[in-house]
Amino acid sequence: MARKVIWTETAWRDLEEVADYIARDSFSYSAAFVREARDAARTLAYLSERGRTVPEFNDPNIRELFVRSYRLIYQIAEKSVYVIGFIHGARDLWALWERENR
Repeated sequence: MARKVIWTETAWRDLEEVADYIARDSFSYSAAFVREARDAARTLAYLSERGRTVPEFNDPNIRELFVRSYRLIYQIAEKSVYVIGFIHGARDLWALWERENR
């Protein structure tokens, strides 16, 4: 059964910020990067458990895929997959999570 892949507002904003940063140097690289991230997310409709469990959460339903140096973080639900974050792998996930959930 295919799940519906839904980007949260936060995750979409994260991706847009990265795309804007890349576009400063190259619009075409930025567009290609966004396509790559969206394509990776689309695969989750059928392969939702392909990513690894996010170590900071230790919850089997919160997983991540890597898109180059970025973590595409998602949560598996019964009929959907929610992309909940898109952050650089070097960033502190806890600090970002706390800031977003204040």
